[in-house]
Amino acid sequence: MTHKQFKGLGIALVTPFTATGEVDYQALRNLVTYQINNGADFLCILATTAETPCLTAEERSKIKQIIVETVKGQIPIVMGCGGNNTQQVVETLKTDDFTGIDGILSVCPYYNKPSQEGLYQHFKTIAAATKLPVILYNVPGRTGVNMTAETTLRLARDVENIVAIKEASGNFTQIDDIIKNKPADFVVLSGDDGITFPLITLGATGVISVIGNALPSEFGKMVRLALAGDYNNALPIHHQFTELFKLLFVDGNPAGVKAMLNAMGLVENRLRLPLVPAKIDTFSQIAEILRQLNIKL
Repeated sequence: MTHKQFKGLGIALVTPFTATGEVDYQALRNLVTYQINNGADFLCILATTAETPCLTAEERSKIKQIIVETVKGQIPIVMGCGGNNTQQVVETLKTDDFTGIDGILSVCPYYNKPSQEGLYQHFKTIAAATKLPVILYNVPGRTGVNMTAETTLRLARDVENIVAIKEASGNFTQIDDIIKNKPADFVVLSGDDGITFPLITLGATGVISVIGNALPSEFGKMVRLALAGDYNNALPIHHQFTELFKLLFVDGNPAGVKAMLNAMGLVENRLRLPLVPAKIDTFSQIAEILRQLNIKL
């Protein structure tokens, strides 16, 4: 697999739980099959949307194994591997089993708020510890630190296996700066469903999507049309989902998308503390929009 395949519709895959709180491995298999059958271009597993901090090491290992076995090489798999302890991430990369994994997604260090030089050295050190392609993940709303365009571009130019960024800063000027000045083969992925369409018009080449868990075919169609330059047909689909984009995050992620998946009969509406399910009113609004869109429940 090459990093050029980390384009189009990537899915920030959720972790289904049973009604009693265990990982629902059968629902996970079904969800992965659903993604493949409905045109997902790649999967992003065991990252933020997967509630990974609330999973045990044994659960994470089994989830990875089941996803790899279910995918059977049909599409690339990116796995979350990041943290705010650089040496611990390096040890994970050196000692864990990455069989069947085609790249890693590594989030900016959270809580300890490193400088831009600290971010640069952190990701350079991580990338040196693996032969896998590395996708940077900038999400200041969660980490407390924003990686500037200058730092992203420095890493893109200096480190051969840093091949892409999932940009979730919401800062159009910053993201446009990266797109404008990046190396030709460096991939910029939207980290926010709601601004994927405008970012593609600027030159982004895909998304790691939350809504794609539930609507890979519908959202994927918008992504593919936009990537083909057919903005006239992509824009109405983008506008169809405007309210859903808001509802999916009003009670936090992945509460919104799990409510949607539950309304569609795909998973239990269950999260692990400290996260809780979306409010009843939010669930009702999501279900009503799905009905209006004629999405099969």
